[in-house]
Amino acid sequence: MARNSQLYVVIVGCGSFGSYLANRLSRDGHGMVVIDSRSGAFENLTSAFSGFRIEGDATELDVLVRAKTDRADVLIAASDDDNINLMICQIAKKRFNVPRVIARVLKPERESIYQDFEIDTICPTALFGDLVGDLIHAGADIPDDGKDGGA
Repeated sequence: MARNSQLYVVIVGCGSFGSYLANRLSRDGHGMVVIDSRSGAFENLTSAFSGFRIEGDATELDVLVRAKTDRADVLIAASDDDNINLMICQIAKKRFNVPRVIARVLKPERESIYQDFEIDTICPTALFGDLVGDLIHAGADIPDDGKDGGA
């Protein structure tokens, strides 16, 4: 997939992460479909969002068919349920032959399960934890201010 080419992306879940990503990818000119079972979730999309919205349960095949998942270059499962995200990614890969599937994983210990199914993962918990750890270590050379480190 060329970096500057337009992609067709299906995002499942329109919470804070899914809507942020949908707004960004739409702004970048990609074709978008966002699926969420809650109609109010679409309020997270900006007025500049140029994609489609489908209210429905993405674990049901007819919802993924309506989203034209068989044409997707990428499917991103961004619901708040790791098990649902895994199921949707498996369906996208096996049934719809989506070349790239990415799942948000909330529990870092579950990432290996996704990797066994050749599903790319984003784990905000691990990413943020690693970032904070790196920031703390980067500041390790800060002079001692006389405070006891909580020992």
